[in-house]
Amino acid sequence: MTSIEEILELEQLERDIFRGAVVETMLTRTFGGQVAGQALVSAVRTVEPEFRVHSLHGYFLSPGNPTIPTVFLVDRVKEGRSFHARRVNGVQNGETIFSMSASFHHVGEVGVEHQDTMPPAPAPEELPDPTLGADEKAMWFGREWAKWDVRIVPDDQTQRIRGLAAQQRVWFRYREPLPDDQVFHICTLAYMSDMTLLSAAKVPHRGAITQNASLDHALWFLRPFRADDWLLYDQTSPSAEFGRALTQGRIYDRAGRMVAAVVQEGLMRLTADETKANPL
Repeated sequence: MTSIEEILELEQLERDIFRGAVVETMLTRTFGGQVAGQALVSAVRTVEPEFRVHSLHGYFLSPGNPTIPTVFLVDRVKEGRSFHARRVNGVQNGETIFSMSASFHHVGEVGVEHQDTMPPAPAPEELPDPTLGADEKAMWFGREWAKWDVRIVPDDQTQRIRGLAAQQRVWFRYREPLPDDQVFHICTLAYMSDMTLLSAAKVPHRGAITQNASLDHALWFLRPFRADDWLLYDQTSPSAEFGRALTQGRIYDRAGRMVAAVVQEGLMRLTADETKANPL
């Protein structure tokens, strides 16, 4: 698999125009996390280092072609004293496949502090590496994302919160040491946050064959973290109807600090064609 450093290394074509690398993949369309991560890198490249991204909101408009590069056009929407804003369009063959807004906040401001408690979960070391087993889906996942260690907490080890329709918890980390730059870890998390989240909506419907695709994606970065250390992705799906599923995620580090929050709506259309089923 291509390293995350190579995936997020963009070529600058003009002042606010960037081109992402083509990534070797077994997927038939460009992975949504790749497009989001590259779009965020392009936005970051246009902002001074004393401003750090705190949120992004993206729409997946068309399936990307994984065999050709995506070009990212950045619009400098706002340049304020406390906040900057950027709009990014990812384009292939003249068509916009992804549109994103990102907001940046001046580093060092002080305010009130609180957070929810991290839910209970077995330690990641207590869970087997799924890529070492015989499960065909896990082995496929391990080949496509070999540099990621992703361990889904089994149903019988998940302490469920009463009243929530669908719940899933996932430990993940990048397997190799990453640069110390916090912005790089943020962009890496943008890449990873699209992985496994939509599958939380399948927990109550294990036997259903569905065609899945990310439709939109919102991500808030709350506290510093490292993507090469274990992070717990606490996922829920409060609603699914009309071929769409709403999913939410809260991401904690091992110390129990909430470092990010995610909301995503995705296509989850019933189908009899197993070839359209999405492994994520």
